[in-house]
Parts: sequence; C-alpha cells; structure tokens
Amino acid sequence: MKKHFPFHAWPLGGLALALLAAYPAHAQTQAAPPQADVPTLDAVSVTATREERPTGEVPQAISVTGKEALAAKKMFNVKEALQEMPGVLIDSSNGSYDARLIIRGAGLLAPYGIREIMVLRDGVPLSDPDSMTRLDMLDTQDIERIEVAKGPGNLFAAGSAGGAVQIISKSVFDDTANTVKAGFGTEGARNFHLRYGGMIDERQALALTISRREATNGWRFWNAFDTTQTSLKHGIDFGSGGVLESEISYSEANSHLPGAVNDAGYARFRQTGRQTDTSEPWKNSGRYSKTWFFNTRLEKQIGDVTLKPRLYYDAWQAYHPITGAINETERWVSNLGTDLEANWRHAQGTLVGGLTARRERNPDSRKYEYADVITSGGRITSTLSDYKGALAEIDDETTLLKGFYVQESWRPGERWIIDAGMRYDRVNYDDTNMQYRQYDYAGGRYIDGAGATQTRKAFNLPAPKLAVSYRLAEGLHLFGMVARASQIPSFDQLSRNHDLDAPASTNYEIGLKGRSRDWSFDTSVYLTDVKKDIIQQVTDGYTNYFNAGKTRKKGFEFSGRHAFSAAWEAGGYFSYSDYRYKEFTEPVRAGSTTVNMDRSGNALPFVPRLQYGLFASWRDGGWRVRVSTNTWGKYWMDSANTQRYGGWAWVTNLSVGYQWSKGHSLTLNADNLFDRRYAMEAKKDTNGKVTYRLAMPRTLFLMYRYDFR
Repeated sequence: MKKHFPFHAWPLGGLALALLAAYPAHAQTQAAPPQADVPTLDAVSVTATREERPTGEVPQAISVTGKEALAAKKMFNVKEALQEMPGVLIDSSNGSYDARLIIRGAGLLAPYGIREIMVLRDGVPLSDPDSMTRLDMLDTQDIERIEVAKGPGNLFAAGSAGGAVQIISKSVFDDTANTVKAGFGTEGARNFHLRYGGMIDERQALALTISRREATNGWRFWNAFDTTQTSLKHGIDFGSGGVLESEISYSEANSHLPGAVNDAGYARFRQTGRQTDTSEPWKNSGRYSKTWFFNTRLEKQIGDVTLKPRLYYDAWQAYHPITGAINETERWVSNLGTDLEANWRHAQGTLVGGLTARRERNPDSRKYEYADVITSGGRITSTLSDYKGALAEIDDETTLLKGFYVQESWRPGERWIIDAGMRYDRVNYDDTNMQYRQYDYAGGRYIDGAGATQTRKAFNLPAPKLAVSYRLAEGLHLFGMVARASQIPSFDQLSRNHDLDAPASTNYEIGLKGRSRDWSFDTSVYLTDVKKDIIQQVTDGYTNYFNAGKTRKKGFEFSGRHAFSAAWEAGGYFSYSDYRYKEFTEPVRAGSTTVNMDRSGNALPFVPRLQYGLFASWRDGGWRVRVSTNTWGKYWMDSANTQRYGGWAWVTNLSVGYQWSKGHSLTLNADNLFDRRYAMEAKKDTNGKVTYRLAMPRTLFLMYRYDFR
C-alpha cells in the first residue's frame, strides 16, 4: 500500500407489474408518506430547463431522488441514489466514491470516472471541460437531492450528449440540515459526518461540514478506500430577492482500483465470495488525490429579471497508477470557470440565457514506469507495489471551453409549454508532450517513447432543442422533444487517436407523465441517432478509440409508484434498450496485419436489453422499512457479439430504521441482502480475452443519526 494512503482506525414478470413500476424520485421529496387528505407533491426540477418547474411539466425524461430517500441510505456512493432509475446503469467496484455511470448508453467508454455525462453540484460543473468527471471531491453526506435529466437537450450539459446529473447540496440557510451521523458496517466500513450551522446575525449564515468514509473491503485483493472532506459555507440574504452563497472545501480521497479476473477467477468468486488476486499484471492501480474547491453564486431579482452569476475554482493533485504507467500531477491542476445566467419572466413565459467560460490548466503532468515488477521472458507479469520508477512522459495541457445558451419557455395557453433553445460551445485543446518511454501492450514491456509531439484541436458543439408539454387533464402531461448534442472527445481519447471527431447525437422522444394524490408514473419512448460515435477497442490490454459510422439507440422507459395507504407504498421501473451499430467497421489485429471487420447491425456491448426493479416501503410511527430489488438482463460482451454475459437478477437491498424522540434514529442497511455473486462488468477483447470486474457481495451497515432541533 502506498505510503500516502493512510487508513486510520477511526472509532467510530411482466408488464402487469409495470403499473406498480419505478421508483420516481418526486415522491421521495416529502417528509411523510401520502395521506388521505394530503396530496402527493411533485418535485421541482431546475436541471432540464434552468427554471424551477414541477417534473410533470418538464418535456424531457427526468428523475429526482429527494432527501427522504437519501436519509435512509448510508450514501457512501451516488450509486445508492441512482440505482433505481430506468435507463440509468450504475455500479461501483468497491463502494467507494468512484462509480461507473451510464445513461442511455452514454458513459460506456469510461475506464475510470464518468464520461459523456455532465455532473454538476449546485449548478457548478464537477466535470472537466472534456466531460471527464471524478467524484473524489464530492461529499455524498451533504446532498439534499439529485436530479437526472437523460439524453441530449440540456442547458447545463456543455458537450455532453448523455444528459446531466445535478447534485443539490444542503443550503447554508437550512438549519434543519444540522446533524451528526456515525456508522459501522461489515468489510471495515465506517462513516462519520457532522453538519452544524445557523444564522450569525439577521442576514448572514455559516455552516461547517466534516465527513469521513472508509472501508477495507477485505473480500477482494487491493480494494480499500478512504475519504475525508470538510467545507465551510457562508450565505448573505440581502432581502428583496437577493442571496449570495459561497463555499470553500478541501478533500483527500484515496482508493484502490481493484483489477479484473479471468474465467477461473470469476468461478472462484461465485463459489467463495472472495477475490484473492487479479488476472491482470497491474495489481496496484489506484487514485490518491487532494482537492481544493471554491464557488460563489449570486441570485438577485430585479423586477421580472433574475440574475444568477456563478464563479468557481478548483485545484487538485493526484497520484494515479493505471495500466502500464503511474500518472502524477507534479503541480496543482487548476480549473477556473464562470456561468453568467439571466432569467426573464414575461407575460407568456420565461426567457433564460447566459454565457459560460472554463479553463483547465494541467501544467506538469508526468507518467512514470512502475518501479517494482516481475518479468518473464522480458514481459511484465505482475507489479509488486505502486511506487514510481523511471520518468516516462511529461505533458503540458490546457483546455478552454466557451459557450452561450438561450431558451424560451413559451406558454401560449394554460395547457401548453413550448421550450425552444440552444447551447453552443467551442472547446480548444492545446497539449505539448515529451515521451521518453512507453509501455508496449503487445510486447508487455517498456520501450523507447515517441519523443516530442504537440496536439491542437478545436471542436464546435451546437446543441439545439425543441420540446412541447401539453396537459391532457389535471395531473396528466403528454410531451415530445427533438434535441441534438455533440460530445466532446476526452483528452485521453485524443491522446490515443488525434483524428477523432466529435460525435453528434439527435434524440426524438415522446412520453406521458401522470401525477395524482396516491400514484404517479413517467413513461417515454425514444430514438437516438449518433453520427461518428466514439467506439472503444481493447486489444492485449491496450484501449484505443475510433469514430463509428453510425449507431442507433431505441428504448422504452417506465417508472411509477402507488400509495395504498398512509403506511404502504410500492412501485418499480422497467426499461427496454436496443442499441445497435448502423455503420461500423472495427479494426482487428490478425497476426502482423490489421483487418477491418464489419459490425453493422450488431448490438453495442454492456448495455442490457432489459432492466427492471420493484420496491415496497412501510412507515408507521417511528418505524420505516424499505425493500427494493433490481435486475440487469443479458448483454453482449464485445462489439463482434460473440459472447453474452447472463446479467444478474433480483439483487435486493433492505433498509430498516427507527426514530425516537428528540431527533435520534438508527438505520440498518443490508445491500445485496441475499449475497448474489455477479460481475458489475464483463467484457471480451478483440483477441478473445474475457475479463470480469466483480460486484460487491452482501454488506451490512448500522448508522446512528442525531438531528439538531
């Protein structure tokens, strides 16, 4: 284990069921279950349209997870908040802050972190300008709610065709958020969280947050993590519609990235529930980071105009051993940005517009060889530590994003809302690289590098949108949408293929949303055509990227819930996905030559055709019980469609909580209750090599919480 990765011993079948379907987040935002004389309130969303609007009136597929649902979870990872949404595939290799997130096929290319999806916190991008998102700095204990807007057509999503995930933190002015939590669980899991704040005078508020999460995860080799975060929020209420909120935070996050296993290792895991090694040579991958984050945002109403300027800055350092190399930022990587938004409410609707500018500077990023390795026949067969050896590469990178957005939400009648808008962004990459040494994936050894190279690329990313919502009856809305978005290639993808173009996704979607006192549902049918889609190819462990000719994504999603009484509620979700290459030839190495194989008509790998789940909850007095179960169907493991993975069925999570007087509560979470042993990802490379990344077995976690009143 690396010297700066300390672990402290802190004391601490069928469519008939679809009528009960998915867990809609809007029903979770209430503090109590539906009652006979209290209507169910629809959640308010800002992510899709940049104006506050009930989700039932948003002409786009959107899901919201509220604080009532989040309070019942240990929230080590955003997976816990997003895993019951149709069209959203999310899992974590060790339950740490990292997550593999895919929304309607976007995010498939991310070996680490999240790509092709914009992730924001309080309107501030956590994603880099090239759409790469790391969750190192995110304090999952300080979340009020999470909104997910799926697919193209989002005013927040600069260069991200997969949509946007908006994380809303607890307001500095909310003294009901003051709490202390302490939890302990299996696999060495521990959690401590303190949030305390209040008004320091008539207009100003302060709030301090401290969080610590850790787990040793002894069921698998090289699988531990810890994260420590603290933040200070300050707010000023100017009165007359003016508020200024600012935050400064610091986090340290350390995580092993456990390797994959082959067929034999997967069979042993299915039998024993343990992974004692990885079949890959790179046994000591990880990410160890430090992050400073600052943001300030003003909201000022002047007549019918509301101004919402934001300014943000973050700086981070990381030590990141990966396949073939150890990445280290010798100097702090800086990201400075602003978003200048204005909102004008007029007689027939709302006009929203703004400017965005962001600059990321990575001035001295370096790659090193691994210092401690075992070789056989000149080939590296295993690493012995994550210590760095000889310098292999020096990189100097700057990414600049500039853009504007505008949208008119026109209400020509009391039943109609028409959203017509556009984002337009331009991204400039400038990279200077000196490569002394490189890892040869085919030979399994380090060889001489390519020397000095320079890459300069620019992408123009238009994203127009037209969407309509029509109220058929009270609480029943029909919507339709046509939207287009371009996807920024990540810097890692460009470094491997300088000729990559930006894919363009065009989405056509219709849907129906229902909201009632005791029930609600969301359903939609969509078709997304992608031109120049970026496809990942893995050969001998080396990942390369190519623009496919065309892909087509077709799907159906349904979610809903029903409150049978003041105590009982049930629901579920269902999605059908058919994602295929329309035109694509995949380069495949055959001996010393490369052959282009036609994959047209084949299904995209990893995305299951079917995804569904059910939930039921009961609440009475101080007791609260919730059980949910989730299923991913079969999927292809490669673009050639030569082998399928069987997926996994009815992975069940249970939460039992009891609250007594004066704010005290205990909650027991049992994730993967029946200890299903499955792979969170199974894939096959072009040489026929099959690997599995394993999902977590059953874990138990007991959390005590005290809410200051």
